[in-house]
Amino acid sequence: MRNLKLLKSLCNAELSHSAGSPLCVAVRSDTDSLLLASEFSIIEFDPRTGQVVNDVSLTEEGYMPDDGSGKLVGIQELAELESVCVATATGDVILYNLTTNEVECVGSVESGLTSMSWSPDEELVALTTGQQTVIMMTKEFEPITEVGIHQDDFGEGKFITVGWGKKETQFHGSEGKQAAQKKMLEVQPAMAWDDRRPRVSWRGDGQLFAVSAVCPQTGARRVRVWSREGVLQATSESLNGLEQALCWRPSGSLIACTQRHPNKHSVVFMEKNGLLHGDFTLPCSRDQAKVKELLWNSDSTVLLVWLEDVHSGADGHISTELQLWAVGNYHWYLKQSLAFGRDPQRAPACVHWDPQRPLRLHVVTRGWASLTYDWGWATDRSTGLDASDNANVAVIDGDKILVTTFRQGVVPPPMCSYELQLTSPVNLVTFLCQTQKSNHLAAMTADGQISVFGPGRSPSSPHRLFVSAPSVPGLPVAPLAIRQLLWLKEDLLLGLSAGTLPSSSTLLFLTVPSAPCVCVSRLEVAVDGVVTGMAYSFQSRTVALQLEDGQTRRLIWDSECPSVEDWTDFSGCPMNFPVPCVQMALCTVSEEEILLGLTDRSHLYAGDTQLASNVSSFVVHEDFLLVTTHAHTCRCLLLGTLTVKGLQEALGSDGGQNDETLRRVERGSKIVTVVTQDTRLILQMPRGNLETVHHRALVLAQLRKQLDCLKFRDAFECMRKLRINLNFMYDHNPKVFLENVETFITQLNSINHINLFLTELREEDTTGTMYPRPLNVPGPSPMTRAKKLDVVCDAFRHTMESMDPDKYCLSILTSHVKKTVPELEIALQKVHDLRAKPPGAAGVVGAEEALKYLLFLVNVNDLYDHSLGTYDFDLVLMVAEKSQKDPKEYLPFLNKLKTLEPNYQRYSIDKHLKRYSKALLHLSKCGEEHFPEALGLVREQKLFSEALELYPAHSPHYKALSCAYAEHLVAQQQPEQAGLLLWRCGEPGRALQAFVSASSWRHALCVAQQVPLPPDQLSLLARDMAERLIDQRRYAEGALLLDQYAKDCEEAISALIKGAVWEEALRLAYRHNRQDIIETDLKPALLEAFASHTSFLENNTALFGRHRNRLSVVLELKEKARLDMLGNEDGPDCPDAELYSEASSVMSNSKHSSSISRISSRSSKNRRKAERKKWSLKEGSPLEDVALLHALADIIGTVDKIREELHSLLKALVLFQYDRLAQKLQLAYEEALLMMEAAIPEVWSDGGPPSQTPVTGPDSTANSITASLQNQARPTSLPLPGQCSSSRASAESPYPWR
Repeated sequence: MRNLKLLKSLCNAELSHSAGSPLCVAVRSDTDSLLLASEFSIIEFDPRTGQVVNDVSLTEEGYMPDDGSGKLVGIQELAELESVCVATATGDVILYNLTTNEVECVGSVESGLTSMSWSPDEELVALTTGQQTVIMMTKEFEPITEVGIHQDDFGEGKFITVGWGKKETQFHGSEGKQAAQKKMLEVQPAMAWDDRRPRVSWRGDGQLFAVSAVCPQTGARRVRVWSREGVLQATSESLNGLEQALCWRPSGSLIACTQRHPNKHSVVFMEKNGLLHGDFTLPCSRDQAKVKELLWNSDSTVLLVWLEDVHSGADGHISTELQLWAVGNYHWYLKQSLAFGRDPQRAPACVHWDPQRPLRLHVVTRGWASLTYDWGWATDRSTGLDASDNANVAVIDGDKILVTTFRQGVVPPPMCSYELQLTSPVNLVTFLCQTQKSNHLAAMTADGQISVFGPGRSPSSPHRLFVSAPSVPGLPVAPLAIRQLLWLKEDLLLGLSAGTLPSSSTLLFLTVPSAPCVCVSRLEVAVDGVVTGMAYSFQSRTVALQLEDGQTRRLIWDSECPSVEDWTDFSGCPMNFPVPCVQMALCTVSEEEILLGLTDRSHLYAGDTQLASNVSSFVVHEDFLLVTTHAHTCRCLLLGTLTVKGLQEALGSDGGQNDETLRRVERGSKIVTVVTQDTRLILQMPRGNLETVHHRALVLAQLRKQLDCLKFRDAFECMRKLRINLNFMYDHNPKVFLENVETFITQLNSINHINLFLTELREEDTTGTMYPRPLNVPGPSPMTRAKKLDVVCDAFRHTMESMDPDKYCLSILTSHVKKTVPELEIALQKVHDLRAKPPGAAGVVGAEEALKYLLFLVNVNDLYDHSLGTYDFDLVLMVAEKSQKDPKEYLPFLNKLKTLEPNYQRYSIDKHLKRYSKALLHLSKCGEEHFPEALGLVREQKLFSEALELYPAHSPHYKALSCAYAEHLVAQQQPEQAGLLLWRCGEPGRALQAFVSASSWRHALCVAQQVPLPPDQLSLLARDMAERLIDQRRYAEGALLLDQYAKDCEEAISALIKGAVWEEALRLAYRHNRQDIIETDLKPALLEAFASHTSFLENNTALFGRHRNRLSVVLELKEKARLDMLGNEDGPDCPDAELYSEASSVMSNSKHSSSISRISSRSSKNRRKAERKKWSLKEGSPLEDVALLHALADIIGTVDKIREELHSLLKALVLFQYDRLAQKLQLAYEEALLMMEAAIPEVWSDGGPPSQTPVTGPDSTANSITASLQNQARPTSLPLPGQCSSSRASAESPYPWR
């Protein structure tokens, strides 16, 4: 739904003194100059400067006659040869070197030439001769082949008959059976005005070319398709009225020709097999005009039709017109019409599309005037700010304007909401930039008339207000003299035309009359520079201008003396586009008005800052910038919360999982319009069909506004329609929502809607997950930590009960059921009350309906169980009757319960419902005879703590429960707690056994004294417990029992020596006067401990050194392998890559990954053990470096653990004058610590622990995930620098070991 907008036009009449008339034109690609050929010379002309660069005569060398009777049949610029090739009708092929200005005849054909056409790659040239042949030559002008144009054979693509019968027996569709008997009409010869010259056109890839020539037998034209090698491929069928124009679409799909039908004049399209494939009708009668040429632009989007009148007028002249056609959704639109009038000097002589810029057209008139037009694609849409704007989009289609009002509905093109019929083809359309009147439309036609339309009684029936012609003195008479229009006010149109100088422009302030009359130019403002675009902002009423070099200007138009000034920022620095843009829009970013521009190469700029480089379309809608990209996404950014840099970052990011600004769209989608004060975004697909989307950012922005304005009903309807989670209504601003619950209920005024809202409630905060707030937008003050479900349900229930509890009965029930812990008993009780006291008012919900609703919300079995838990059998029966349960199942059970004693009845119900704590409470009230049953329930369900609280502390029941609890604790390997319970309840014998088994010797001795035990038994008890403690390496405690209770000092000292408790052993030896033990036991033990520690340190130091050296070798090998792999051209696909990559080793070892899942349910100890199995110290294993790191860490931890024991040993050695041994041991330990401390920075060079969380998600790459897994594979418990105390033992440990 785009129109062609003329960006700039350039008119030069500097060639008017040239001799002859222009015959053909080409464009020099490196300088953009025009190469013109006439009967006398070749001219290189620069249209930008109006200067003739080169002028070489063709008559001086005798290539063309001096009398001007010579003719040229083709011209081509050869960029590789820096030359121009022209062909004359007499048969000469002339090459003109643009660098040396030399002219050379490279070949000649005696029969003359009728056309010359070069392939798009300039490798081949096809020449048609006067003998009706085609000569194929290379770029060095070496002949390849020569074949006749007219051949009887169809070509290599001849159709194959599969034997499906004759034509008379086949189906003929709408033509009917008469088509079988219809005879072939005789082909009529070509028109009298046909020049009979062959036309040659190449396909865009240069593999095929088509030739249209007059058949000598029939006199009619036929099209033949030839291959690059000069082999005939196909021949078109004989068509009546086929004309001379021929042009192959560069994209290669269709060949365009023109054909006269009995009742119309059409442009028809052929496939490469010569069959017709579509057409469109020209807006002229059959005999009114002739098509001189057809020209496709370089990107195949626009087809130019060159029309001339067949018959001259009364003045003997004919009028000429150039039409630009474009296709969308299989419909051809006439987008621009350039009428050149009847003046023969103004009529086009040569027309040529620019090969580099697809929408630039070069026209050279017979009077040697050069016209250059640059168009751009634009969507003409209304841009009102209120709901009165109908979101109009106007599409030009010849003398009609197709208007679609997207507020009322989406009408796919080529259909529309309504058509505006005018008398001449339309070239310009603009909407009024005024509030409440943005649906008014003005159009300028090819004859210079301005028509104004306003809304009629309905949006689909507008009426024309008036038609007027602008009266502008000095306005150029060339087509499209006013190239752009901007309707600023109801009585003011801003027009843009060329200035008095080629490098200037003129802004025309046209007064729009209130009645049909002349549209007068009341003021003109000259602009130094060629203005290519205008943009208007509704909010600031600013008009921005863009010059052809990208500079921007601000137009001060609402003053008495309009003026143009530079566009600057807050600091006064000019803000210009680096390159010219084809689309512009004004917006406000960071309280500064900036100009956005989109180039034809998809670069989006904000002033001189490039925001993105893959933008296909954009539009500024209210406070949003909407952008579609070539990555098939649509961005919607809130301008009020972003800076220019923020826009750049947002457009360059990939977006998160719940990024509301980003959504996927269909490939090639472009923005048509956005409905004002709505959420509808209209997109057009490449084929032309439309799609309406509700962008999440627009939807949430509108919802936030509605919720802030307390428009709950509008927000609710929008959220239901667009499937937005209803939790957002509360999460947006919980405090305001809770304060306006009554307003919410009143506005919705629907029980079903209220119930729907309550049932959708979740504890999740949707503003932090599904619909996060835009950046830099402050959120509401945080609420209390109470659960959202409970807060909202309670607020709704209180409000509805105060408003009308009968009306909102179902919603009140919903509020009970939806709480975090459903209040089903309360809800059932309310239903029971309704049954007991039915409401008297009509239309109020009764008990039956309320119960049915509860069964809809809650599972019937759960509801039955909860009703049973109320102990109300009437309520149970009421629920059971509505369920699917069989009465034979529940009636006997209920009848049995009714016969029981009340407390036992409730116990039975609670036990049936597996509410064992309540069951125990009721059973404890049933009397002595039920205590064994209660004890069994406690044992079965392990309700010991609850049971002890239900019985007095000194009762036999309490004692029985305590004993049962103790038995349970013993079974659970908790004998000390069991002993405490038994001791407390008066069972000292059993308590003593429990304390002994728990090695709790203090409690055991206390109980033994309480029993009391005889001295000999107490001694035996102490000796037995001492043995247990020594076995548990609790030597000091065992020695205390042996010394104080068993009275065996020798065994006590022996236990202390065995445990290396040297000082305490020495104290007991002197206390009991047993110095002999010092010589016999203590000193040998010291020497043995010295030898053991020395050997331990030597072994660990040597092992640490070996592991450290091996780790250096392994890391060096892996780094070398990694560098070799990166330098390999094959990258990760090389066969050995997996052997050298740590990450791949982790990923590829399937047995390791599978083992993780197998051991997931084991204990933490077993899991750590299984993890260590993956790390093997075997040389060459995949994770050898990880295993070495673990081994080094274990050695450091083990050496550090002996610090206190070594300190005590050193003191004992010094005491007994083993100074040399003590010094040797101290030096060995110090050397070990220093070596390990020095190795820590080398071994653990990463400086910190790796992350435990794998980096996964939508933003991850394969490299990041494998790196994360590699970090996980490394031991996070290793003693890294600054982490483990043992790694800095000698420097940081608070315990002195020397």
